[in-house]
Amino acid sequence: MKKLLILTSLVVALIAPGCKKEYLETKPTDQIALEEVFTSTTNANAVVSGIYAYMNTRTTTTTSNAQGKPGVGGILLGIDFMGEDLHQAAATWFTSTGEGNYVSPRTDTHPSNLYYYRTFYRMINNANYVLDNIDLPSVTGLESEKIRLKAEALTIRAYAYSYLVQFYGTRYNAAAKPNVQLGVPLVLTTADIIKPRATVEDVYTQIVADLDKAIALNSTTKTNKTHADVWVARGLRARVALTMQDYPNAIKFAKDVIDGGKYPLMSQSDYVSGFNNNALSEFMWCAMPTTEQGDTFGSFYGQIAYNANTTYMRGTPKMINSNLYNQIPVNDVRRKLWEPAPTAANFPLPTAAFTRRAYMSRKFSVKTVGDPSLGDTPWMRSAEMHLILAEAYARSGQDLLAQTALFDLVKVRDLTAVKTVKIGTALIDEIMINRRVELWGEGFRYLDLKRLNLPLDRTAANVPNYVGTSVANLLTIPAGDVKFLFLIPRDELNANPLIPQSAQNP
Repeated sequence: MKKLLILTSLVVALIAPGCKKEYLETKPTDQIALEEVFTSTTNANAVVSGIYAYMNTRTTTTTSNAQGKPGVGGILLGIDFMGEDLHQAAATWFTSTGEGNYVSPRTDTHPSNLYYYRTFYRMINNANYVLDNIDLPSVTGLESEKIRLKAEALTIRAYAYSYLVQFYGTRYNAAAKPNVQLGVPLVLTTADIIKPRATVEDVYTQIVADLDKAIALNSTTKTNKTHADVWVARGLRARVALTMQDYPNAIKFAKDVIDGGKYPLMSQSDYVSGFNNNALSEFMWCAMPTTEQGDTFGSFYGQIAYNANTTYMRGTPKMINSNLYNQIPVNDVRRKLWEPAPTAANFPLPTAAFTRRAYMSRKFSVKTVGDPSLGDTPWMRSAEMHLILAEAYARSGQDLLAQTALFDLVKVRDLTAVKTVKIGTALIDEIMINRRVELWGEGFRYLDLKRLNLPLDRTAANVPNYVGTSVANLLTIPAGDVKFLFLIPRDELNANPLIPQSAQNP
């Protein structure tokens, strides 16, 4: 019998520089044995560091459509192309990789679909190795280090499951508890080889349990912002609570992060500096690739930075939905991130080979001029916490608190802003406009459409209209449509007898 797909390949080849072989396979025959890996917290730390490296690494297998998938950042780009706010003028890249036209989610043999599934399960598998072994008596090192590593592994596992259940399960509905619709297999130990699909409710219950454990461990020490600390765990807890329509906990944990004051909002000058540097104050969690880890053409910044000198970016700059752009107040610094009518004067580019398009983006810039790949990819920013807090207050009928929470963000982005007096649906709409603008390009819009049971509508853009050919003319999807649901990859069905064809998504 084949090994279960999700367990066959692990990421720890990336743990130690110079290690040529993966050494955390399910059967590490001629490779470094698990007993050697988990002999000290130093070695165990290498496992955790390997997971983070994998989260920013493009695989090289031909079955993964790897060229367009630089780790988690590539996935975040892909799902933003599944919304209506981020687009391009030509049918390339995220059309051919299947996200923008919704081909990959609805094709169980599609390489992009498989990449999403496998990427997050590899993260889970390696986190499980840490959780299974870190408390063994044979592991030497400080107790504080064991606590930190355990907290990071729990947070990584919860993070991975939070995406998997949203992709491969139907939306969580708090009014229909328990959510007995099928989610994804819950693989919680390294001994779990073949598992059936758990319910959506059970997956979210596990995510919350992992995050609550991580938060209780209260690990505040980390090497750099690639590592998850208690603040990242709290931020993820707030994010998940919002998805579950658990507004009291969304409020609690978002407020914890904001009130903690560790990640203050950026100044306006920092805000327009390129979203590429972990030193930016509101970056809570991010990839921090080195020159040696750069992937040039296939990197996150090689696919979205306006000045990335790659064939893809020279010819297909990224654009904002003009209807969304036109709702940004004229004095809001966020308006500077896009250019409605770019010219050589107002939008200089590295060479004459670069194309200009109306409403093109300058939000993301490469970190070093001349390097088309490097930049610190944001996975979580504190601005999101302000938006979670405002939305959770508004959706739970606490309009005055929602107004204040939104203003705390907006007044930093627009120095002339006044607090909104809107209430009810109008207030929620204003919060959501701010969310779409603030988090553009960071991987949220498809998830928001799905969690809120909203339709996709790409026809609402003003001039220039959304370029239909860039997404094979898929301009609308009704709310709740099956297209929002990813199919379980065929490789998983073939390898796992506990997920028969009858358990495939419709």
